[in-house]
Amino acid sequence: MAEEKISIEDVKTSNGEAHLNEPTMANGLSDHKRSEPETKGQKLKRFVMANLLVILTVSAVIVGVFIGLGVRSAGLNRTQILYFGFPGELLIRLLKMIIIPLVVCSLVSGAASLDPKALGKLGGWAMLFFLVTTLISSAIGVIMAFIIKPGYSEGKKLTQFTQDDSGVPESKEVIDSFLDLIRNIFPSNLVAAAFQSYATGYKFKNTTSSNGSTNLTSFTVEKVPVGTEVDGMNILGLIVFAMAFGVALRKLGEEGEILIKFFNSFNEATMVLVSWIMWYAPLGIMFLVAAKIVEMEDVGMLFASLGKYIACCVIGHAVHGLLVLPAIYFVITRKNPYTFLAGLVTALATAFGTSSSSATLPLMMKCVEENNGVSKHISRFILPIGATVNMDGAACFQCVAAVFIAQLNGIPLDFVQVITILVTATASSVGAAGIPAGGVLTLAIILDDRTCTVINVEGDAYGAGLLQFFVDRTSSKEGAELSKVRVEEEDPASRPESSPLISKQGNLEMEVVAGPKPCEKESVM
Repeated sequence: MAEEKISIEDVKTSNGEAHLNEPTMANGLSDHKRSEPETKGQKLKRFVMANLLVILTVSAVIVGVFIGLGVRSAGLNRTQILYFGFPGELLIRLLKMIIIPLVVCSLVSGAASLDPKALGKLGGWAMLFFLVTTLISSAIGVIMAFIIKPGYSEGKKLTQFTQDDSGVPESKEVIDSFLDLIRNIFPSNLVAAAFQSYATGYKFKNTTSSNGSTNLTSFTVEKVPVGTEVDGMNILGLIVFAMAFGVALRKLGEEGEILIKFFNSFNEATMVLVSWIMWYAPLGIMFLVAAKIVEMEDVGMLFASLGKYIACCVIGHAVHGLLVLPAIYFVITRKNPYTFLAGLVTALATAFGTSSSSATLPLMMKCVEENNGVSKHISRFILPIGATVNMDGAACFQCVAAVFIAQLNGIPLDFVQVITILVTATASSVGAAGIPAGGVLTLAIILDDRTCTVINVEGDAYGAGLLQFFVDRTSSKEGAELSKVRVEEEDPASRPESSPLISKQGNLEMEVVAGPKPCEKESVM
């Protein structure tokens, strides 16, 4: 017994466990030396180094605004503006380059790592959160439009600048829009889906018919839907395929492990590329913001004619992003939502600069994982879906636009029409449907699309945080129940045979937890 006790102590010493209760040493310095207080300069330096990327990104937005206002006086032509904004264009190209491998690999690895039941549960909770927040955002847009009344008293100013309808896409029937959504979910060519999506156009066919009894000929014009492939990534189809492929790999069991490891490694390598791109983001964002300000033909006329409209959208986005989403997060998790929001500053600034939820996706994944503690399985599964489906900012914007146009034309809206606007805006925001506009209204969208994008990606991040909370709570409950069952079922007679080393290590773990037992010491003596 004494020999066994000595051997266990040797194991403790070899594993370093005999010194668990001793004061720790770091780099040869004593605990007294390490506990010396930092100076203010050291604290400031540590804060700056820890948040350097955030500080650079926010500063880039501010500096870009001033650079844009300053360069406007130079009177650059279109070619010069294009050259001026080249660093910003390069940032967007880098982010778009990384979207497809990031989305596909992250969803394949995420779906393969989750149990199909858990996958369905997480997807259901995510879709419920996205639906509720989008409806709330739409309601905020309608309420703000009725309070501020952007379409009243400004009609004369606005109609002078909205006569140019060039570039406005052809309106589509509701049924065709719905069918196009279904068609894009199941792309016929995965390679083409990386840069093209399906859209329905129309052609008019003339038909003639004659009546023999009256010798009359009638002409009819039929509007025939025609399917075409248009430029633009079919991200929805790629998402559905990646999720289905991940589930299929999990069903294969051991045969699919090699391919799952490949996608996991591919995903990690992609995130390394994202971390490199993040350090270029401040420079690109600065030139993106500056170039967009230079492009505006007349900022004064923009705010004079559409000031109330822009204010209505921006205030609605601020209410949703700073009050509603944090309140939902706090009510469910009882955690500080603004601490969570502070970890997203870099991604939100990038969203404001690029005006693209998909382009912001790589940086958003990096922020929620490193700053807010969201696991990779959650973030890389739900954020790509949210970048396509969850469009809170767009829903608010569309509701304001609908009420604005009705007020502009003197059309009163009853309760049923308001509900129709809410439902239509929520449905049409899926897939980031664009809002056609011409003239000065396009300039308003240049500004307002940026706040839309910020709210969109913020909602995605809060959704990932809530899912992480649900997973943690569920796993903690299941883990407690499982450990209780294991303790109750533990029987020495039914234990499998094991080597003496494993037995000693098991006894060692029990001794570390329970502490020394006086009865054992007496038996040794």
